[in-house]
Amino acid sequence: MTTLPVLDEHRITVSADAETTWHAVAAVAAGSAGRLATGYAWAVRCADWKAAGPRPLAVGSTVPGFRVVAADPPERLVLAGRHLFSDYRLAFRLEPDDGRTVVRAESRAVFPGLAGRGYRLLVIGSGGHVVGMRLLLRKIARLAERGTGPSAGM
Repeated sequence: MTTLPVLDEHRITVSADAETTWHAVAAVAAGSAGRLATGYAWAVRCADWKAAGPRPLAVGSTVPGFRVVAADPPERLVLAGRHLFSDYRLAFRLEPDDGRTVVRAESRAVFPGLAGRGYRLLVIGSGGHVVGMRLLLRKIARLAERGTGPSAGM
């Protein structure tokens, strides 16, 4: 995939070690395979519109809208996708921090053509992307801080 321009980066500090936090990141990414996500991914003609491939997530696994292009536990998970209006990438990077973990989520995307510009206005311009990213990171933190990880049956 070509280099895409950075949209934004969000971060959260999680009160859990990197391995436990990694499992929470992977669980949240894999858990986005509900009917709503699958239907939306199909409607906008995502290249990868349904969940498939190995679990836990590994290179080549898919969730609605994304394909795993890098999975290096417990340091990073990179998802990429494309649909009618955008080519995009979401990279999670985990950094140990004195018994805690900083999770960074970097979004990159291009929105080609008039339809792409309209989609960008709808998703990015409305603030919806920021709200979604903050909710996603808080969900990761909650799972990790509850101890979701390999010893908890992941």
